[in-house]
Amino acid sequence: MLFEVWAPQAQQVEILIDDRTRHSLGPDPARAGWWRADLPAAHGTRYAYLLDGGPPLPDPRSRRQPDGPDGASAVVDHDAFDWTVPWPGRALPGAVVYELHVGTFTPEGTFDAAIGKLPHLARLGITHIELMPVCPFPGTNGWGYEGVSLWAVHEPYGGPEAMKRFVDAAHQHCLGVVLDVVHNHLGPSGNHLPPFGPYFTDRHHTPWGDAVNLDAPGSDEVRDFLIGSALSWLRDYRLDGLRLDAVHALVDTRALHFLEELSTAVDGLSAALGRPLFLIAESDLNDPRTTAPREAGGLGLHAQWSDDFHHALHAAVTGEAQGYYADFAAAGPAAVAKTLTGGFFHDGSWSSFRGRHHGRPLDRRAVPAHRLLGYAQTHDQIGNRATGDRLTADQLTVAAALVLTSPFTPMLFMGEEWGAGTPWQFFTDHDDPELGAAITRGRRREFATHGWAEEDVPDPQAHATRDRSCLDWAEPDKAGHRDLLDWYRGLIALRRAEPALTDPQLDTVAATAGGRTLRLARGPIRTVVNFSDAPARVPLDVPCEVLLARPSCKVLPGPDPAVQLPARGAAVLRAREAAGATVNG
Repeated sequence: MLFEVWAPQAQQVEILIDDRTRHSLGPDPARAGWWRADLPAAHGTRYAYLLDGGPPLPDPRSRRQPDGPDGASAVVDHDAFDWTVPWPGRALPGAVVYELHVGTFTPEGTFDAAIGKLPHLARLGITHIELMPVCPFPGTNGWGYEGVSLWAVHEPYGGPEAMKRFVDAAHQHCLGVVLDVVHNHLGPSGNHLPPFGPYFTDRHHTPWGDAVNLDAPGSDEVRDFLIGSALSWLRDYRLDGLRLDAVHALVDTRALHFLEELSTAVDGLSAALGRPLFLIAESDLNDPRTTAPREAGGLGLHAQWSDDFHHALHAAVTGEAQGYYADFAAAGPAAVAKTLTGGFFHDGSWSSFRGRHHGRPLDRRAVPAHRLLGYAQTHDQIGNRATGDRLTADQLTVAAALVLTSPFTPMLFMGEEWGAGTPWQFFTDHDDPELGAAITRGRRREFATHGWAEEDVPDPQAHATRDRSCLDWAEPDKAGHRDLLDWYRGLIALRRAEPALTDPQLDTVAATAGGRTLRLARGPIRTVVNFSDAPARVPLDVPCEVLLARPSCKVLPGPDPAVQLPARGAAVLRAREAAGATVNG
């Protein structure tokens, strides 16, 4: 097997095999700064690198860390896995995405345990599972955003083999799989990249410290390291796409931006494999160039999360107006209408939270609507609340109607579909007691400034915090939860049955807000919602028949047709003169 490592500042590089034998690596004559040696090794062989006689270090491109981020690496033969399902891929247009955290999706917190819940997801009607990050991080429990081995799988989840079993099982249910990857920083503990080379630079800074080196000396190799990792996930684990965490924190001053280079490489791999692949950005910039085609001067990413849609919807269903919700709450349901028709709320408008103008308009005629992901809840928007509280069933009734009939690619957060009563809280499991204590203090201080008593903020380091965040799989069969689950299933089935609901043309969408109500029009389909705690009459532009409603509603006929909605009610209707499939809920 050929062992290779980039260590441009080292004078000597050795490899320790199975903690017994040492071998020297020689400089690669074809690549400056690279070292190599061809040595006998099989699947599972443990190894570590020693730089200039220093301590054993894991391979920066390790495919497996059996003993955690600080231990030796292990050889993984990706060709040895016996895939059972030929997978043609599943593209993003028409998708319904389900965000899932392996460690709390089941009490066991493993890929193998999650396989047992795939029939539930298939019956729900989703098309893609979006896994939160799975790279190794310190300890057992965590969100995954402090991963440190960007080519490997967290061992407590089951490691590489278990992840492949999960993906293969998902494919048996015709479900695609997307992975959340973090390129903008590494965790504060277990990061062994700096001894190998200039993976980070102090030219730029991020909320997590020095930035990843995308434009300083040595950045060619760092970019190749990140792109190679991305391609490996898509190729070796047969994934359909990647979600890129906080791309606004990827500081790059080079003429060819890293994200453009990455999207070019992914499109090339897609062509080589003969199946669709896609990249979804998390971006705070509200910049249409993020998903604009490269030939049009964009970065070429295929989609991005729409936090503006979330913020507008959250403010409307909860009435919250603190922090970044302020502008959305002030606009009321009109903010929801604006995002439904224009994608961004802040499209060059004043942002009171930022104290400046923010964003840029999308071209409604040119941007396919599926390039924006719309959602009512995500790991961020639940877990970064003081107690990790979720939306209530009444709030989800209204929110789901708009998410699942919106022009965007809908995304759900695990357990949302039945109104999970379990919170989803911020939790960590750092081995370093000082680091763990500092995170706990920082978390509690942060929320104390918002009026929370420190003792009421869960301790991220407490195992009970993770345990509270695990889904309760007895809930979907209970009254109330079961009814909400039927609502979600009905909405997803309707989305699949009605072509108008997957029409990519954003400029054909109309939304009208009035008081605390909203009407969304997409072809012959009308979605009407009542955000208020009192019954409300919602005018219709055409006579309609009800397809789905929760709770039941009354259509008011006459020259001025309308719908009488109960408090926190929602309904989906079809214009009477329009033909098409009917889905009963």
